[in-house]
Amino acid sequence: MHRKTAVVLGATGLIGQHLVQELLQNEFFTKVRLLVRRPLKLNHSKIDIQVVNFNDEKDIAAKIDIGDVIFCCVGTTRKKVKGNKTEYRKVDYDIPIITARLGVQHGFSQFLMVSAIGANPVAANFYLQLKGCIEEDVTALPFESIHIFRPSILLGNREEFRFGERIAGVFVKAFSFLLIGAWRKYKAITAADVARSMVAAANKEIAGVHMYEYDEMRELLS
Repeated sequence: MHRKTAVVLGATGLIGQHLVQELLQNEFFTKVRLLVRRPLKLNHSKIDIQVVNFNDEKDIAAKIDIGDVIFCCVGTTRKKVKGNKTEYRKVDYDIPIITARLGVQHGFSQFLMVSAIGANPVAANFYLQLKGCIEEDVTALPFESIHIFRPSILLGNREEFRFGERIAGVFVKAFSFLLIGAWRKYKAITAADVARSMVAAANKEIAGVHMYEYDEMRELLS
């Protein structure tokens, strides 16, 4: 397996932080380029931090440079965008799609992204509909391989406290044993395990479009 350059979107998020650490420890990635909104204090010989204006496609194109694998963990919340669906879409849809299209142009072969369980472009729920639209449009792009990860409740310590997510996490963990059969995909999973499964999938270098829910992510870790 040849040595690779990774580009990471959403490096400061719950999954993104774990993902960066996994990539830094992985022997097959020699450079990890982080596209971020503001400077980060993160020193490592593999790290290449690029501050990007995500409202400027030319700036994204210049900062993405060339490489092999794009990892997308970017996302926002209703609270951060004050309920504005247009602003929500700019972050959760526009950034991943624009970067993915530029990735194709710049010769990247793999695109891996975090979506959500229940993602569907015709879902009644705005969040799941948006995630479904992203999946649909990303999978239409000519990458050699595309890997989409659909976690349910994420476990881990966020810098931002989310009351609803914290309560849901406690509930799902407590009654996890009841989630069997078709309900297993709703099992909670740690952000660290999602990150590890993403790196494992990238290292497999298998062609085509691949979807991962709870069981598939656990299998990647085995």
